[in-house]
Amino acid sequence: MDEELLHFRMIVKFIKSLGFAISGLKFALITESNLKIQTAIGVLVIMLGIYVGLERWEWSIIFICTAFVLVCELINTALENLCDHVTAKPDRQIKIVKDVSAAAVLLASISAAITGLIIFLPYLSRL
Repeated sequence: MDEELLHFRMIVKFIKSLGFAISGLKFALITESNLKIQTAIGVLVIMLGIYVGLERWEWSIIFICTAFVLVCELINTALENLCDHVTAKPDRQIKIVKDVSAAAVLLASISAAITGLIIFLPYLSRL
């Protein structure tokens, strides 16, 4: 009986954690225009992938790159919100945190775009 109760509590804890994650994703999608743009680009890339008929390994790379960009943007959003909570006044260290987290998103986006070109250019050149 104790083992069943432990499993039940673990499931409840997991479901609560999932709810927090969905809540965070909703917040970010509602408040962050960059995340909306990146999500839209991801959807367009998926539609293009369907159109050109990507191979399984190419889909894997596309999904990893898309997720990487979106995860970086979510982390950037979390850090920006935390920094804004810490102080509203200009602060050199806060600026560095915000700039570096934005740079991570930029780097992820550039690498995803280059990867997308490498994957899609051969397909598009055949059209």
